[in-house]
Amino acid sequence: MTIPEQVLQPTAKLSYTDIYFSQLLSRLAPNGGPAVGLAAALTSSHTRAGHICLELTDLQDQFFQQDILGTAAQSFAPLPATKDIRAQLLQSEVVGTPGEFKPLILDDADRLYLRRYWAYQDELTKFIKDRAGGTTPVPDTATACETLARYFPEGTPGDGPDWQKIAAATALLKKITIISGGPGTGKTYTVAKILALLIEAADRKDLRIALAAPTGKAAVRLRESIKQVKASLPCNAAVREQIPEQAQTIHRLLGTIRHSPYFRHNKENKLEIDILIVDEASMVDLALMSKLVQALPEPAQLILLGDHNQLSSVEAGSVLGDICDSGAEHKRTRRFLRQLSEIVPDAAGLPSVGQGEGLQDCIAYLRKSYRFKSEQGISALSTATNNGEGKEALSYLRDQGLPDVEWHDSTREDLSARLLQAFADYGSTDAGQSFATFEQFRILCALRGGPDGVDRINERIETTVRKRFNRQKEERWYPGQPLLITQNNYRLELFNGDLGIILPDETTGGVLRAFFQSKEEDFRKIAPFLLPKYETAYAMTVHKSQGSEFHHVLLVLPTHDSPLVTRELIYTALTRASQKVEVWGVEDSFIEAVGRKIKRSSGLRDAVWQETPSI
Repeated sequence: MTIPEQVLQPTAKLSYTDIYFSQLLSRLAPNGGPAVGLAAALTSSHTRAGHICLELTDLQDQFFQQDILGTAAQSFAPLPATKDIRAQLLQSEVVGTPGEFKPLILDDADRLYLRRYWAYQDELTKFIKDRAGGTTPVPDTATACETLARYFPEGTPGDGPDWQKIAAATALLKKITIISGGPGTGKTYTVAKILALLIEAADRKDLRIALAAPTGKAAVRLRESIKQVKASLPCNAAVREQIPEQAQTIHRLLGTIRHSPYFRHNKENKLEIDILIVDEASMVDLALMSKLVQALPEPAQLILLGDHNQLSSVEAGSVLGDICDSGAEHKRTRRFLRQLSEIVPDAAGLPSVGQGEGLQDCIAYLRKSYRFKSEQGISALSTATNNGEGKEALSYLRDQGLPDVEWHDSTREDLSARLLQAFADYGSTDAGQSFATFEQFRILCALRGGPDGVDRINERIETTVRKRFNRQKEERWYPGQPLLITQNNYRLELFNGDLGIILPDETTGGVLRAFFQSKEEDFRKIAPFLLPKYETAYAMTVHKSQGSEFHHVLLVLPTHDSPLVTRELIYTALTRASQKVEVWGVEDSFIEAVGRKIKRSSGLRDAVWQETPSI
């Protein structure tokens, strides 16, 4: 039975693509009943929304039906019980179980996948379980202890375990290591030392090491951090020379094929590397992570860096979050903890569980922030937000004794005045001063659309700036115009997330050029018409700010409650600031948002944690 087009209509969350996919599967399985077409449409819609699968139990929720289907929801109510929907789906020719080659895959937990996403999840699960089991033997524990002590000298007594040292020791023992930590915990600082440790332990001059990140901007930051840290490492010149300074995007590492979702390096054509470091792993979606691990050769070591509490990837999946979410307190297995304690004696007192070895042994959390002091408002505010304590977070924002955090009850007029005040003195033609403005202060928006979204706020600020400096609307470029690159261009070495400012170039008689900061020279200058895709950047979305750091952040939250504003989004925005945060919003909506976690339907968490050692 094909679902009539007048029943399934496009809504805010249901596209024509979802409907056509539904109708196609309904034609391929005419005896499947309406559940097949409905499930196909919702699975397609869910995947576009960032989920890996559709949970059949959600179909019983009237709010879920109304949210996705709109007025068409009444055509399918009341739906049969989950077990009956499951039976109906499995009778269809287009729905199979794990291992079958059919368009939709239904697992034992009543999760329905597009087949390729089930395959991505399955490949990643197999890789993680294979690498998580077993330990790389340390030939000489005394030498390992001495080497670790050289890179990580004893800290202040009473400070507790050296989490960076424990993370480094984990990397010595495991073929896959996940290092998660908030801003300022020293993730790239630690991984530079890990590379030196691994080079010394390998005792070979041909160790192939690759540095990668999901975006060009993140790759540049990783390269700069490694370059800065390695100069001060307590190792000889030969080891230091083997630590790479070049980093690239994951797409470039794998070898993008134009107009294709596939890469040159894959399961059949492996990468030629021994160690791979991936920074900002929270931004890597399931499909990309699966393709990456499939391209890794069998002996290669993988180290993931990121903050699992931050926003998930834009595309489907929450890979780092799923990997780090065991559902319980982090405890290493007793067997692994004994091995870890042999080279890091302080680790002996860490909590333990079971006797086998598993994923929990591969995860290291960096818990000490070197950016924030514990008494700072930003530290307390971000901790309360991360814990879902909305009222407590609001109390910190309203605390007059914490000068580095501020709360403002948002009204359209007051917010407009504040935004324009932020750029009251803007308009300098000096590149250094212009960039300093944007490095020190940034407006972040929770949403892109709407009256409080980044598009409208950029438009309001730009209109005022144009009037103040007599810039005509017809002028495509004008002095002081900030640009955010949204497309990588390797030839120009411009990457998604790079900030540029249009300024007159005095060396060419005042011709307008796009200025970009550079480590090798003061500024790079590029003709505006050569730029890849960009957008105005007086304000930017929180998603675009991931991985960046600013002195002062002004966060604009919508005046109405929105399901898109979550704990993870607010936490990400707050932790972009190093010195001050001001939040503009509505109290009740803020408290609701802090209590709302991102929920992405996925079977990855269950798949990687289902065989954890018993207590």
